[in-house]
Amino acid sequence: MVTWKVKCSTCCLLTYRRDHSKTRKLNCSESMMWKYSPDSDPALCIYPVDLGDEGNYSCEMASGAVNFLFFSSLTVIVTLTSDKSRAAVCQASAGKPAAHISWIPASNHSTEEEVHHPNRTVTRVSYIGWVNSTLPTVTCLGTHPTANQT
Repeated sequence: MVTWKVKCSTCCLLTYRRDHSKTRKLNCSESMMWKYSPDSDPALCIYPVDLGDEGNYSCEMASGAVNFLFFSSLTVIVTLTSDKSRAAVCQASAGKPAAHISWIPASNHSTEEEVHHPNRTVTRVSYIGWVNSTLPTVTCLGTHPTANQT
């Protein structure tokens, strides 16, 4: 048996019972699912991730007389703001490895900075000028190499 529990504002329960070959999803968003088949790999997949997915996660696996318990915490790290000089600022905080930042529409006029932290994580910040821009909106796109997802 495998059970994923999400401790957040709307607690989610994702379970699989091998002896009955049944899965159950209770109070989980459509973005939460098994990454593969829970019978072969009980990894949880959240796609697309949004701020509401932040929280503490636990996975409990029981097989006969042996139980395993794993805890994890999810923090959404990409933020989009603007600064005094009308530049759009996109920040991907504390990635390991660093997240990649791109802009929609694409621009050759963005600049990036990286901050390397003692815990070997990296915060990447990208700035794109918006002064005299005819574009009403700009989108920051953060991707991470471990998930190969947007």
